Order: sequence, then C-alpha cells, then structure tokens
Amino acid sequence: MPDLRALTLKQLRALASTVQHGTVTGAAKALCVTPPAVTTQLKLLEKSVDAPIFDRSAEGFTPTELGRELLQTALNIEKLIARTRDRIEALQSGAAGSVTFAAVSTSKYVSPSIVARFQDHHPDIRVKLVIGNRKGIITGLEHNEYDLALMGRPPDHLPLVSEVLSDHPHILIAPAGHRLIGRRKILAEDLLKETFLAREPGSGTRLLMERFFEMIASGRTFDIVEMGTNETIKQAVMVGLGIAFISAHTCQAELAAGKLAALSVTGLPLIRQWFLTHRLDQTLTTAAEVFRAFTLAHRQELFPRLSLP
Repeated sequence: MPDLRALTLKQLRALASTVQHGTVTGAAKALCVTPPAVTTQLKLLEKSVDAPIFDRSAEGFTPTELGRELLQTALNIEKLIARTRDRIEALQSGAAGSVTFAAVSTSKYVSPSIVARFQDHHPDIRVKLVIGNRKGIITGLEHNEYDLALMGRPPDHLPLVSEVLSDHPHILIAPAGHRLIGRRKILAEDLLKETFLAREPGSGTRLLMERFFEMIASGRTFDIVEMGTNETIKQAVMVGLGIAFISAHTCQAELAAGKLAALSVTGLPLIRQWFLTHRLDQTLTTAAEVFRAFTLAHRQELFPRLSLP
C-alpha cells in the first residue's frame, strides 16, 4: 500500500508543471527553481506511491494512469487554495465572507440578477459567480469547488441537498412570421419538416429535448443541427435557420419584443424546476448560509413570470 502521508504540495506542483510544460527544465523555470529541484520532487513523489508516475519518451513526459490520478489531485488542491484565498481576501478587506455560486449556462439570464439582489441586501458578503455548462458544474461539485449551485437537474451520484427555487418551463421557439405561429395544438407531424437547432449532447436542455422527442415521435427522427450556446441558437432561429427547444427563461426578452414566438405544441411547455443545491457532506460557511436563506426566501421575486401559450 502506498504511504501518502509524506505527500507534499511541492511534489504535486512539480508534477503538474512538468506535465504542463513537457520538460523538467520548463517546469523549473515556471516554478522559479532549478531543474534538479524539480527532479528531486518527482523522485520523492514516485517513492511515496511506489510506482512510476511518468512514461518518458522522445515526446516528453506522459503521466501514467497513477500519474493522472495524482495530477487531478494537484489541480483540485490548487482550486481549493484559490477558493480559500478569495475567502481570506474578503475577510481581510472587511467583508463578512465570500460565496462561490455556480450556475449552469442556461441560467445566465437569471443568475446575475440573483447575485445583484443579494448584494443589494448584503453588500458585506462577496459573491463570485461561476457560469459553466452542466458537465463543468457537476465536475466542480464533485471537487467541492462551489458553495452553492443553480441547476435544472442535480446529478444523482453526489450527496446533495437540492431545494426547488422555481418552475423552469421549456418551449419551442420559431422566428417571427413562421408558418406554425398561431396554429393550435401543433403535432409531431407538423414538426417533421423542421430543422431543430440544439445544444451539444449531454447538456441539460438537449437531454430534455430528446425526452420530448421520445414522447411525441413514435420512433421517427428529427433533423438536428448542433450549436454551441443558447445565444447562438436564438440568433440562428431569428434569421430563419430553424426552430429550437429551449428554456423559456433564456429568451424572455426576444419573446416580449416579438423577435421570437413560442409555438403552441401539444405537450409544451414542459415544466421542470430550478434547484439551489450544495454538498450534503460539506458544512456551509456562514456567508453561504446567508446566501442560501436569502435566495430561498425571495425565490418568487427572483425568477420572472412568463406568459406562455
């Protein structure tokens, strides 16, 4: 069994820098030490785990499977150090604390206003807002990078506390003047000729769209074109490149302005929920608990009411 009690931050940083720069010399320059010092730390690390951490070749240093595990640990520790630094800086500047609040990209149309409303009431608490895709937010939760997270479907494999904030309706949008606008009870047959603009596989909205197709399609397939962001999808719909299944919260301004229209499709809007979630096995800081309590107490005000077909 490897004895990791002697594992040090210097060793992990030597590993991460060597992988990043490809050579011991490059790592030494980045760490402001000598190449022999980096070599010593790598040898001590290999001694601690009693196994090679690199495959050395003409291409450079490639971490072994064990090395990749240690590299991930090094990266996680650096993120925790950065998070701790933010909290210390906040306290030293006179703030009552800091909160790292993560939000899936679909929520970027509501999450900044949540932070703004909170800061109005609690200017003494710093909030760092992190926006990312579903996969990235889940990875951050796995590695304890966030105090709290806003998402539409919390993962099942983590010990989480998830509290409902609001309904999260999903609709089908089309450009102004589309042939199906004004039609009542649009069916699957009406949609087969359409091109659907969608997020990447694995995104929360894409998964929900695929479930909706399963409900209505009876084995038939739809033409899907992938696009990277909700903003790109909205712009593409507005110029007539297709229609899109999307969170209603992402396009409220365009709907109100008449640039987009919500189609009256049987089975829509599909209602899910927004959740405020945090790790069950991690105690919230006082500042994070204040943020959580505020968000839950004001949830009806923080999410806009939408007029949908």
